[in-house]
Amino acid sequence: MDLKAVRAFVAIADAGQFQKAAVDLSLTQQAVSKRIAALEKDLGVRLLVRTPRGAELTIDGQVLLPHARALLQADERAVAAVRPRERALRVDVVGRRAAPAGLVRDFHRAHPEIALDVVTLFDADTAVAAVRDGAVDATFRAVTMPGRRLPDGIEAVSVLDEPLRLCVGPDHEFARAASVTPAQLAGHRIWMPGNAPGTEWSAYYDELAETFGPSIDTIGPNFGIEALLDTIAGSPTLATFLSERTPLVWPADHDLRLVPLRDPTPVYPHSLLWRTDNPHPGLAALRDHLLATRPQLTEGEVWKPSWAVTW
Repeated sequence: MDLKAVRAFVAIADAGQFQKAAVDLSLTQQAVSKRIAALEKDLGVRLLVRTPRGAELTIDGQVLLPHARALLQADERAVAAVRPRERALRVDVVGRRAAPAGLVRDFHRAHPEIALDVVTLFDADTAVAAVRDGAVDATFRAVTMPGRRLPDGIEAVSVLDEPLRLCVGPDHEFARAASVTPAQLAGHRIWMPGNAPGTEWSAYYDELAETFGPSIDTIGPNFGIEALLDTIAGSPTLATFLSERTPLVWPADHDLRLVPLRDPTPVYPHSLLWRTDNPHPGLAALRDHLLATRPQLTEGEVWKPSWAVTW
């Protein structure tokens, strides 16, 4: 059905007159009459009858009216879902198990009145392009990768330096260590099959390996985090990197250990990126919340890659 005709039908039903409905719709009475005639022809039924007092609904018109209202409401919701000033705040969190997803969950708990849509875009180029084009209001990324720079009109602010932990099984040599230095990982195999080439997290771990000497192994199919942890739990030599902020649950018999890394502590630098002229009213609230609740690292020295920008 033609939504313009449906809107004219509902306007007449509410006003009780073609003339008043035409005024409400900023149309001529003739234009409203043509829309109703087209709608009746399309449906094959009579919806309205003219009376000395204006217009009345036929039985078919009475049956159609609630459906017509629902159709217009659906149209309004659809438009609001994509209109920058009216739609929900749309935020890319990279992955729903990554730390930025937790930051956005905390924001939602603090500001439930702000409508929110959470999306997951894989690589930084796609995410930055979505922010630039207005398809996404903000994204969390590590910036800037080697050889990259943010486009004009895109700003960023550091919101979380996420400390890494060494994840090992119960038979690994570091399983009972109170902490481990990154230098102690030299020559050890760190299995991370999810490190896709060209991503910012792959660039991060490449420089970590170059600096401290662990062997970052990305070979093998990526069956997801559960399969990765199954393998780590049963291996005396494999390890991987995780964070205490990663919401994971594993079977008790895995007996996995998250060993702190110290002197220095490698931290993954999450920044919030947005377009400077983005008009969404929820964006400022998100930035303010993240800055007000940004954790402060106070225990010892930290390490970030040389290309990581800090604001």
